[in-house]
Amino acid sequence: MTRFISRVAQPSRRIRWMALVLLACGLSASDIALPQSPPQQKRRVLNEIALPSPQTKGKMSLEELLARRRSIRRFVPQTLSIAEIGQLMWAAQGITDAVRGLRTAPSAGALYPLEIYLVAPDGLYHYLPQGHRLERLGAEDLRRALAVAAADQDCVGEAALDVVIAAVLERTAKKYGDRAERYVQFEVGHVAENVLLQAAALGLGGVPIGAIHEDQVKRVLGLSDSEEPLYLLSLGRPR
Repeated sequence: MTRFISRVAQPSRRIRWMALVLLACGLSASDIALPQSPPQQKRRVLNEIALPSPQTKGKMSLEELLARRRSIRRFVPQTLSIAEIGQLMWAAQGITDAVRGLRTAPSAGALYPLEIYLVAPDGLYHYLPQGHRLERLGAEDLRRALAVAAADQDCVGEAALDVVIAAVLERTAKKYGDRAERYVQFEVGHVAENVLLQAAALGLGGVPIGAIHEDQVKRVLGLSDSEEPLYLLSLGRPR
């Protein structure tokens, strides 16, 4: 996390220093090239999967869900349905205003820096809010490797679904500078709570995992240089 913070602060200090130099020399920002956000790495997509339309009315009240939610670390070996996965992804980052592109979780400046990855028994997936669909990026079961990257926690390897929340900080930093790191962390918390409450509404269990080795997670998932994994949620049917 320290490395993540330094990546935020350093570009902003560099830009302020360059601005002072430009001012002293009587130049404008357009006279030189300022640092640009690193490009996203192109990745191979095996196929895309359309998710079922999400439900917007449930059987339990918000108050009941808040009272019911607990951290669950033991799961039965049973996969989740495509409808359940779709509902969880909608809770995380689903679009709730098609005109303005607003989502289920608040985001500073509506810049949406987060990317959601799913590690399931049948492969690695990436959620696309536009169109409410998944990209399948691989067919290998990465849960055990992800568990190793999460301090060997058994619940990660046994979960029916591991949700990894990553951030592309530059999306927020371009507007908010040094405060971007703080705002992105707020947003990760919003998304995680949405997912955990939605899991409770579906009769599922889940646990948030903060003890992750970020570099190892990046290697396991093949994330781009600009994506930083921040949080992990292990989900499944409670044992």
